[in-house]
Amino acid sequence: MSSFKDMVEADNKNVFMNTEEFAELHTVIYDGMTYDGEEHQGISITLSGLKEKDRRQLQADHVEGLYLVTTIMHCAASDLGGVVPEKGTRIKINDGDFFREYHVAASVCEVGMLRVELEAIDE
Repeated sequence: MSSFKDMVEADNKNVFMNTEEFAELHTVIYDGMTYDGEEHQGISITLSGLKEKDRRQLQADHVEGLYLVTTIMHCAASDLGGVVPEKGTRIKINDGDFFREYHVAASVCEVGMLRVELEAIDE
């Protein structure tokens, strides 16, 4: 008989990370390593909560027209080789033919799933 944890991990992989349901295939570059799956088509990730807001400007910062973009990435920890991205590091995720670089604001691994809060500056 499977444990509850095993059932949750199976559901995460078969439903939440299913590219026909919620996830999309992306290539992720983190800490000099490229994660693009066994067939090099990408790994299943879900980007949610994409928000754009005015960034906090320092008094000496006079640059205008830049916004803080935040999103949350979910993926199977095994798809990143068991690596949990560390707060303060950079991670790149492809969006079509180009990569967007994000700052890792926070990350946690629970029941085999990574939840990584990301931030980027955009025009």
